[in-house]
Amino acid sequence: MTRIPARTMLSASLLLTAGCTPPAVHTAPVRPSSVIVLIADGAGVAHWTLARFAADELAIERMPVAGLMDTRGADHEVTGSAPGASAIATGVRTFMGAISVDMDSVPRETVLEVAHEQGWATGLITTTWLTDATPAAFAAHVSSRRQMADIFQQMIDLPVNVLLGGGSRLLLPLAQAREGLDLRTPAMERYTFVETGADLERVSHSDASMVLGFFAEGEMPLAPERSPNLAEMTSAALRILEKDQDGFFLMVENEGPDTEAHRNSSREIITAEMLGFDAAVGVALDFQERHPETLVLVTADHETGGLHLTHDAHREIVMGYATTSHTAALVPLFAAGPGAERFGGLKGNDEIGRILMGLVRR
Repeated sequence: MTRIPARTMLSASLLLTAGCTPPAVHTAPVRPSSVIVLIADGAGVAHWTLARFAADELAIERMPVAGLMDTRGADHEVTGSAPGASAIATGVRTFMGAISVDMDSVPRETVLEVAHEQGWATGLITTTWLTDATPAAFAAHVSSRRQMADIFQQMIDLPVNVLLGGGSRLLLPLAQAREGLDLRTPAMERYTFVETGADLERVSHSDASMVLGFFAEGEMPLAPERSPNLAEMTSAALRILEKDQDGFFLMVENEGPDTEAHRNSSREIITAEMLGFDAAVGVALDFQERHPETLVLVTADHETGGLHLTHDAHREIVMGYATTSHTAALVPLFAAGPGAERFGGLKGNDEIGRILMGLVRR
């Protein structure tokens, strides 16, 4: 005869007496009220390894969830920034050069556009041209990343509240005439325009809610020479965007790891770019600690350079490159905040996009 523990019998008796069954536990899905996505363009595991060896502690170490991302495109295994960022932005993989359109060149809604439609403020930051592939993928739809005037027009027509980066040549009369578009007039009518770090700092403490900052004619300088640097741009953007009580979506990109890996630059240069990016991650995480309803996601669109770390006779790192182009290597992914647990493990870039979309859409 099986003995039934007295505690079990008592629990069953109380339930029968009450004439009910144990209540089901329903946990509402946790959704962020703001999202910060930071993309280290071209940065793979080796890039982060160099940063880790150069710092006592990285900001990404504060992020409780880690994973890897498969970066392939719809019809190719080694992707580029345009389809790579488009997959993250839309949840749909596409062809080389495409900006947030599908294989039939049909526009696919981006997570930034979803945020905008439900009343969130939005922002895009980069260290290269504002119309480059990664920021473009979050706010524009064109079949070729080279359609930079069209991309900028779509960004300001949406409009994205905060646009910070390089590429002021977009506003030159010659560029406008060549593309047949008037970019300067609508940009100046809709935005508070800044050109220096001091101007950006001042405006970020004002009532301005629409800010356009061009800090270079083309790509911004290397990380040690950048002014404002990526962390400063991120801080300023967060001060502007957090004024919106509905929430915000912000994408922050450092193009440096990609550009410098294409050039097969030195360990010192790659490390400086990664540490500059990690400093911006630190700004985002400091904000998230003050506003725990914020999701922070860190990843890359692809790996560049086939960066590999071997050793010399003294067992010190010898850095080398396999290529001056992109590779198919998986890239790291880190997350903190509401919904962060959904980004752990091995995910496809399109899956990351769909998870982001599901967390932002109300």
